[in-house]
Formats: sequence, structure tokens, C-alpha cells
Amino acid sequence: MTVLVFLDPQFPAGRLADATVPQLSVLDQGVTRGDGIFESALYKGAVVRKLEAHLARLAVSADTCDLTLPETAAWRAAIATAVSAYDAAAPSEEAVVKLVATRGAEGAQAGTCWVTVSPGPALGRAQREAGLSVLLLDRGYDSAVAERAPWLLMGAKTLSYAVNMAALRHAHANGADDVIFISSDDIVLEGPTSTVLLAIREGETKRLLTPTLETGILPGTTQGAIFAAAKAAGWELGYGPLAPIDLMDADSVWLVSSIRLLAPINSIDGTPIARDPELHAELTAMVDAIA
Repeated sequence: MTVLVFLDPQFPAGRLADATVPQLSVLDQGVTRGDGIFESALYKGAVVRKLEAHLARLAVSADTCDLTLPETAAWRAAIATAVSAYDAAAPSEEAVVKLVATRGAEGAQAGTCWVTVSPGPALGRAQREAGLSVLLLDRGYDSAVAERAPWLLMGAKTLSYAVNMAALRHAHANGADDVIFISSDDIVLEGPTSTVLLAIREGETKRLLTPTLETGILPGTTQGAIFAAAKAAGWELGYGPLAPIDLMDADSVWLVSSIRLLAPINSIDGTPIARDPELHAELTAMVDAIA
């Protein structure tokens, strides 16, 4: 079951709609051009996790794409309506809260914004335990493209996910679960729907690393929350640039995202890599504590 709530000025708490019937104009540029933005948050234990971070990133994406969003209070009200309706109809252990904003139809005075709540995917939960096999794929541009070409909207979470989905299909067709993109100058970027984390243990020192944002990757809300918790726990933190060899030499590598959370990587391009159970358990505890 999916609950759908539109943000509508005539309905301060949001307008409930039937997600099983057509609701969106075929002229909406979110459909015709992928011209829009979104966020996906995990709803668990009656809490939308990291809601403040998701709303903040939605605002950054809107600014990058020159989109005008409703006030944050309108999003909060629609989210509250959606999760309340979901809990009343089909409560589950985990659900996905998705926030979407499009530019609307050509010439429209305002865009189209809505919230959905739907059951969390079982595959993501399984991958937290079993881990992933990934392929390294060339994203087709160098690591300096974000500064050189801001019109590419690097670092914004847009609806234009056709390339990301094609990369995942390529991985599945070649016997892998997921992908880590690298730049044409051999710098580690991100996954199609995730952020890369790696850990290095040096004696009593534990270091947590992630690719640098200067490459134009999407700032990960889960990565940010993990970094904050790891810093409080005494870990050292670092941002790239990282090369593929850094992934192979790490004591553990993960793909992290708001819905799948912390998924350990078992192999890269068919080569097994290290998995440190103690480091994984410690980071999992940090992730479980995030609200």
C-alpha cells in the first residue's frame, strides 16, 4: 500500500489522494523532462529519520535547480498526514517517505509537490546483513566537472535517474548487486543511490573516510550522521580524494543510504575485499541510534 498526500494551499495539512489512480498531468515537466527533485527518508519506530537533514538537502537541490518550494511547515504537515494515514492502514516495521517536487506543467505558476509513504524494500534489509558485490563503472567525466559545469546540477538530488538505473541494470546483468562510479581521472565518486564509506584500522586508531564533495557527488545524509556519531566515539574522519586502490586496501567498505542504511561490500569487480565484523558492528550501532 502507498499513501499519497499532495501539498496544496487549500489543504493546510495536505490533500490525501488515491495513489492507485492517475493524479499527475502528463504535461508536468517532472514527467516529460525529469525536471524536479526528491528525497527519500526512512520511517521506523514512529519516526521519520533525519527529517531535518532531508528537508535541508531538498532546499539545496531546489536552489540548485531554480525551483520554488512550499514552506517547510507545509512539507512537515503533509508528511505528518501521510505517515498517520499509513500507520492507520498498513503499518510495517519500515517504510519509505518520499518527498517530490517538480517544475509543474509548462507555463504553470507553481510546481507539483507530494509525499508518499510505502513499505520499505525487503532487498535493502537483506543487503545490510548479506552485503553486496559491486562493479566500478566510469561515470564519463573527470572529478573537476562540478566546478567547471554547474549547469550539470552536480550535487542536487534530481528526478533524472535514468543513468543511475541503467548502471544498476548493467551491474545485475553482469552478476553484481550494485555500482560504485569512478571519474575519468580515476577518483572514487558514489553509488547510483548511495554514498561510499571505508574504514581503516591502525592500531587503536579507527579512521572513517568518504569521497570528497568537491567531485560533485550528492552529500549523503546518512554519511553525515554516521560521521557525527563516529567523531563523538573518537574515530578520525577524512574526505577523499580516494582512488579504487583505497577501496581494495581498506579494512571495510560500505554503501550507505537512508533506506538501505549500512550495507557492507563483499567484492569489487569480482575480487573479494576485507570485512571487519567489529567495525561493522560498531557503525551499525551508530546507524541504529540515528533519529
